[in-house]
Amino acid sequence: MRFDVLTLFPEIIETAIEFSILKRAKEKRIIDIKAINPRDYSKDKHKKVDDTPYGGGAGMLLACQPYIDAYEAIEKLQSFRTIILSPQGKTYNQDMAKEFAKEEQIIIISGHYEGFDERITEITKAEEISVGDYVMTGGEYPSLCIIDSITRLLEGVLGAEESAQSDSHYDGLLEYPQYTKPREYRGLKVPDILLSGNHEKIKEWRRKEQFKITKLKRPDLYEKFKDTKLSEYDKKILKEIK
Repeated sequence: MRFDVLTLFPEIIETAIEFSILKRAKEKRIIDIKAINPRDYSKDKHKKVDDTPYGGGAGMLLACQPYIDAYEAIEKLQSFRTIILSPQGKTYNQDMAKEFAKEEQIIIISGHYEGFDERITEITKAEEISVGDYVMTGGEYPSLCIIDSITRLLEGVLGAEESAQSDSHYDGLLEYPQYTKPREYRGLKVPDILLSGNHEKIKEWRRKEQFKITKLKRPDLYEKFKDTKLSEYDKKILKEIK
């Protein structure tokens, strides 16, 4: 999969992808990430990419010309999606990550300052995405969040397929509790079931814990999951924990 990120600070993207899972995925040629600086496409002699907003107001807006030219210079693969990071966008979640992971290419338009000229979104037909209801200095770190969440879903990236499937939010529920050695620490013991060697019972215990934890900590997710089409196995688990 290819990621193209339009950013005024390509160094942030280029540095972050040299670590951990993103680095391994890049070395395995599962992903290719390019950071494109719209300043390189600015026709202003000072390489300016922003200007004051019409109608007045604080701050500077990112201008159409450098961003549109940079976007149009990107070679588009047959299957691609374009994302623009915006507080007005849909809140990013795991379902979106799964959808984006089906594409060959994701183009992310990452902003700065007070935002974009509205015509950038209109011309690129970008999907507006928000990573949450809080304010950040720029779109570089949200871009990396999106890239990382998609990359870990790609085949061959993680050590075991189950690693992604057992993550919190993968199927709409939070992850079950996990433990490692020692068996007892400061009076707190590892649940006996995890030491039983009975893999079917362990699987059942973990699923029950997912339902319990999600209901306690994120009742909104629990209700949403409960209202979806449940498997017979999940119906049985729900009936037992009630």
